[in-house]
Formats: sequence, structure tokens, C-alpha cells
Amino acid sequence: MATSRRELLKLGGLTAASLLLSKTSAAAWAPSERYPDPRIVALDESFRRYMLASAKVEQIATGFRWAEGPVWFGDMGMLLWSDIPNNAVMRWDESTGETRVFRHPAHYANGHARDRQGRLISCEHDTRRVTRTEYDGSITVLADRFAGKPLNSPNDIVVKADGSIWFTDPPFGISGFYEGHKATPELPQNVYRLDPESRELSVALGDIKGPNGLCFSPDEKILYVVESRATPNRLILAWDVVNTTLTNRRVHIDCGSGTADGIACDVDGNLWCGWGSGSEELDGVRIFNPQGKNIGVIHLPERCANLCFGGEQRNRLFMASSTSVYSLYVNTQGASLV
Repeated sequence: MATSRRELLKLGGLTAASLLLSKTSAAAWAPSERYPDPRIVALDESFRRYMLASAKVEQIATGFRWAEGPVWFGDMGMLLWSDIPNNAVMRWDESTGETRVFRHPAHYANGHARDRQGRLISCEHDTRRVTRTEYDGSITVLADRFAGKPLNSPNDIVVKADGSIWFTDPPFGISGFYEGHKATPELPQNVYRLDPESRELSVALGDIKGPNGLCFSPDEKILYVVESRATPNRLILAWDVVNTTLTNRRVHIDCGSGTADGIACDVDGNLWCGWGSGSEELDGVRIFNPQGKNIGVIHLPERCANLCFGGEQRNRLFMASSTSVYSLYVNTQGASLV
């Protein structure tokens, strides 16, 4: 299997030589000149245990239009993410620091995950589908319709320990021609579950207002979903997971004047949330404890759209943020093993 994965990932430079990265950043990035990095702020004493005194925020790649959907491949020491308007999936190699095109065209892909067999699972705006990249590089369509109608534009995605695939389906990718192609939604804005055995697609949550980022708690007993069109403020909602049923809907976090986007859990159940609102005060990452208290913040010069844990020990936070990708070593690990 390892050989097959390597053969798959060799495809990472095969297309779109024209998509060369810019070496300049609109954010005029400069790393902190001292430790500890003043961009990392504890809002509660409990967050200090997750801070490393000699770790700085690093900009590992820049020059994109809208970076989204990072996913870590530990067996290859590689990060993939989407540059949606450029219709590309990008690749960064930890050992060399090199960034190159992994896939183009990428059907305006957004969120990504890995299944329990280590294969890439992708949400595609333009084709309005969820796909799996096989070890030989071929593409398998996992879902593109429900009740005979096309999906809206699958946005973000997670894979549960039982192999089931859960994804959000707002109409963002078909609202214009920047991140896909304009089309009329034919389905409500649902969260779906794809059964790993029957391949049956079912509605896990119906008619959420702009379902966006999602993740499970470390024990997979709670599902968190960002409701990005809730009014007056964006919300992070929570449900109890009982087998395949979701119960006890509740507001876990009211985002106030901020905008939550992609989210990820660490092993202690803290939520690390991509955050922003077009201001220096709000752009970056917000960290909430399992009770929903904001305990820390990572300030970035750009709005963070999505994030994931990676690195050899899953203790490196990768943050896809507008035109750039940033990273930070933290004193915890990502909850997900894939």
C-alpha cells in the first residue's frame, strides 16, 4: 500500500506549470524577531500549556488567491490545500520546504480529508461532488446527487473512525464564477453522511444556514458545525452523536463580530477555529476549550479560512489563510489520526 501511495503522490507536480507561485505577499509578512511570539496570546491561563516558548508563526507558502482545505499526509511528509479561484490543489513538502502544484484543474476543490485507508477525499465546487483519489491516481465519484438532484457545492469534509464520510453542502461554490460556475441550488443546505459499506448518502442535518467547517470531538461523541449564515452572528453548533443519529442541538459558540470558518479538534477537545472579519484584531485562529470558552488566539495578517494538524507528531498547526499558508508548533496534537 505504501508504494501505491507514493506512486499516487508523485502526481503532485504533473500539471499547470503556468501556476507559478509569487514570491511576494500582499500581507508583507515578517516573522517575529523574538520569542515568545507576540502573535500567540493566552486569553486564559489554561491556554499557556499549549504554547511553546520557542515556537513562532511561520509563513510556509504565499501567492495564492484563496487558500482553503488543508490536509496532512504524514506518510509523505506533505501538506495539500486548495487554491480555489486558481482551480488548483497545491502541495508543500516538509523536508524541502518546496511548494508546487499537485493538481490542476482541480474542479475548484475546497475541503479535503483522508479516509481510513489514507486516500484523498475532496469536495469539488465545479462538479458539485465528493471524490476519492485512488492509489493509482484515478478518481472515484463518491457522491454527486441526492434524491435525484445535484448537490450544491460540497464545502468541508471529515471522516469518522467507522469510515463514514460527513460533509457540508452550502451553495457558496455556485453563487458566481470565482470559485466555480454559477448555478441554481436544487437542494437545501444540508450536512450529509455517506455510509462506507452501502455507499448510501443520507441527510445528517437538514437545512442549516450556510453549513461550513465541521469536525468531531476526540471521542466522536460530539459533532461541531459552523453555521456561517446564521443571524445576527455566525455560530458554531454542536450535536450529540448516537450511532448515526444527531441529537441535542445547541449553540456551542456565538462568534459575535468574528467569522468562524474551518475548525479542528485537538486531543483535549479544544476547538481550533479559522477566524476573521477583515481586521487585524480578528484575523487568525481562535481556540475554545470544550466548554466553549475562548482561551487563546493566534493573530495572523490575513483571515484564516481553514486549518489542520500535521507534522511528524501531529503537533504542527497548518493554517490556510487567504493568500498564504502559515504554521505553528503547539504543545498538543490533533485529534484525528487520518
